[in-house]
Amino acid sequence: MARKPGLDEGNLPEAAFFILLAVRNTRHGYSIMQHLEERSGGLVTIGPASLYTTLKKLADAELIEEVDSSNNRRSYRMTAKGMEVATKNVERRRQLVAAAEKLLNEEIGEDNG
Repeated sequence: MARKPGLDEGNLPEAAFFILLAVRNTRHGYSIMQHLEERSGGLVTIGPASLYTTLKKLADAELIEEVDSSNNRRSYRMTAKGMEVATKNVERRRQLVAAAEKLLNEEIGEDNG
């Protein structure tokens, strides 16, 4: 059985997740890249090719929408559906971190089988 793309299931890849969060407020492409790098302390950097490919995928999934802009730049913002998916992704990531911490903290030799 073929696996569905993550956007169709609402399970976002890391880059898509951060781009979606960045357009909670309306932003244009370069501003999205700057915002993510600055707000993450350099942990999240996305190049132009990845950014614009991901923006198209997010728009196709109706998680973001292009908004009219008077400065000849394409600007985007999160939709209500995008907010729902972002919220679910934050919770999913919290659960994944909790599971990872549990695994990391297990007694060594507990399940050596």
